[in-house]
Amino acid sequence: MAKKRTRSKKKQDKKTEKMKEIKALIQVSFGIICIFSLHTNSVGKLGIFIKNLFMGVLSTPAYILPYLIIITAFFSLNSRFQEKKGKFMISFLSLYLCFIITYSLVQREYIPSDFSNYSSLKYFFSKSYWLGVEGGIGGGIIGNIITSILLFLFGVKGSYIIAYTIGTLAIILSTNLSLVHVVKLFVKAMTMLFEFIKASIGNLLTSKTLLADNEKKKSKSNKKAKTIAKNVQENTENNKDIVDEKIKILDYTSNYKRSVDLPKDNSNTRNGKKMKYKDLNENEEEGMTNINISENNNLENYKIPNIDLLNPNENSNSMKDKKDILNKAKILEETLQNFGVDAKVIQISKGPTITRYELQPKPGVKVSKIVNLSDDIALNLAAQNIRIEAPIPGKSAVGIEVPNPSSTLVTLREVIESDKFTDKTSKLTFVLGKDISGQPIVDDLAKMPHMLIAGATGSGKSVCVNCLITSILYKASPHEVKFLLIDPKVVELSCYNGIPHLLLPVVTDPKKAAAALNWVVQEMTNRYKLFAQNSVRDIDAYNEKIKDAEDEKLPKLVVIIDELADLMIVAPSQVEDAICRLAQMARAAGIHLIVATQRPSVDVITGVIKANIPSRIAFAVSSGADSRTILDMGGAEKLLGKGDMLFYPVGSSKPQRIQGAFVSDGEVNKVVEFIKNQVEDINYEEDIIEKITETQNSKEEEVDELLSDAIDLVIDTQQASISMLQRKFRIGYNRAARIIDEMESRGIVSENLGSKPRNVLISKEEFKEIKSKTS
Repeated sequence: MAKKRTRSKKKQDKKTEKMKEIKALIQVSFGIICIFSLHTNSVGKLGIFIKNLFMGVLSTPAYILPYLIIITAFFSLNSRFQEKKGKFMISFLSLYLCFIITYSLVQREYIPSDFSNYSSLKYFFSKSYWLGVEGGIGGGIIGNIITSILLFLFGVKGSYIIAYTIGTLAIILSTNLSLVHVVKLFVKAMTMLFEFIKASIGNLLTSKTLLADNEKKKSKSNKKAKTIAKNVQENTENNKDIVDEKIKILDYTSNYKRSVDLPKDNSNTRNGKKMKYKDLNENEEEGMTNINISENNNLENYKIPNIDLLNPNENSNSMKDKKDILNKAKILEETLQNFGVDAKVIQISKGPTITRYELQPKPGVKVSKIVNLSDDIALNLAAQNIRIEAPIPGKSAVGIEVPNPSSTLVTLREVIESDKFTDKTSKLTFVLGKDISGQPIVDDLAKMPHMLIAGATGSGKSVCVNCLITSILYKASPHEVKFLLIDPKVVELSCYNGIPHLLLPVVTDPKKAAAALNWVVQEMTNRYKLFAQNSVRDIDAYNEKIKDAEDEKLPKLVVIIDELADLMIVAPSQVEDAICRLAQMARAAGIHLIVATQRPSVDVITGVIKANIPSRIAFAVSSGADSRTILDMGGAEKLLGKGDMLFYPVGSSKPQRIQGAFVSDGEVNKVVEFIKNQVEDINYEEDIIEKITETQNSKEEEVDELLSDAIDLVIDTQQASISMLQRKFRIGYNRAARIIDEMESRGIVSENLGSKPRNVLISKEEFKEIKSKTS
């Protein structure tokens, strides 16, 4: 029986020992979780809850509590500790309480003094809690309660005495030291401290600068603590949700002002402070050397269009969804934290179409990690699409661009009325729209010096081209800027027919467009010869040199092609060669090229064209491949359409996102009618028209009459060979070869591949679409 009792006792002891170890392990694990929760954000929602609870209840002394939990766990495995467990626990708690009281007494100015009724008591608990959570100020709820009672009963000095007495008793209980021994140790420590101060007093006298710096830091810390306390007090008194008010929110509507008024009397005088247009009457004696304006045009009294012809922007409401924007910022931070990315929103910019949240990652966080989370961010923000700009040029931040629930219209008038437009003196100043922060975007075409505009159908290209032309019409007279407009789609630019700024009527025939471009190349060559004769380098120097002479000034020439794809099908080699020559050399001659297309493929925007046109505007496209064709980088596939664009001027490191200005057909027609009413009769350059017509007629005479039927046959069969044409049309080898060569020059079939058959470069669908447009 005795043996059985001994065995059962041993089993019971082993079981008790194992339970102690399990409890100690759980206690250590909990302590480690608390340490990570207090110092990092890597424990998720539980960690945030633990941190808020500990900081709200204990404030800064809470950082010591997890270590006490771990120490007591190890002590619980020691048999000596088990014997005097109660005494040790009382000692630990007393020391910890002494520290809490001392810390609360040091920051007693933040402890609420009045808690005589329920309302003030509720305020006391709320303020104590949020002071601890926000900035670790005060002693939390427990420390503030105990300290408030001690201050009420004993005052400040008495409270310090009570705290130190509790600490001394705790040391005596935990170490078995007598009070006399403790006093001796205290006296010895003070003696050593006095000797240390005496020995180092010389060094202290020479360190005034260091002390001053420390005093400065201390005042800054106190100021910051008071600011946090003030914010917490306001939040608790108003009983509102606490949001991060440090985030700077920029609303584009706050930048909108309508204080700049253009003259309404159509006067040409621009001497006022708000407008800086040059007096156009100074140019009444000016003409052109190579391009002559007939005197019958009556342009001596030409007037800039009235600003009232454009519709004003009625939207002047300030931002009302501030709370929603701040909530999204909070969701964004939490989403990144869930994926282990520690970043904070430092600024929010609300634009007409999108809102950009500027994130500042903590040190050690890779930017690529944020970029790779774009789909997860869009999911959590419930956004249809987001674009990440990493990093934002000129800032140490990453931009998250989120579409607004509803977009706001940006009108052409409000940008033309802005100081940025009126302060520009260049006659080639054009309007694009507004950026994310609501600032007007205005640029100078002379600095571009050529521009490519591309995007899918309906994305806003034609409106952008109309804004560009209209804004130049608000800056320049016909003596200063001339347009050559090429519109294979017929309906886009034909509304400008009849204005004196045009060299000739809008070119709508794709076959004549190549001849018109060749004429521009010849005009460029003639201008360079003229510059050489006068020993100048560019058009501005030439016009300045002949200012006092009888010679006429040369105007700037802007060539706009609205649809490049149609031209590349009809005459690809001639069009590409002309565009490349103009892009390479025309800037100094005052000739600038703007090319627009809705088909941003490599066979339309060839490498040669793209290399010579450095400035690009990309509207919404269907794929990243199209975006890379336009910008040499992705991003345009994430645009929203309706004027949302990426502007990538020459010299810029990254494209800028802009909401394009809108001008309606009615506004354009009003401006055109205003200009046309100033001129009785327009006499275009007959020499240019004759040259283009002669070139076109000579080319039509050379075209084989079977070419059209041969193209239909090749497109239908998707095969191209000389022998097939000989059989189908019963013609000789030489004639069939010439037809194949003509199709090759027009970009319909590939070049000769030796033993392999030629490739047909156009599908049936593309050919039908082109045929329907040109018919």
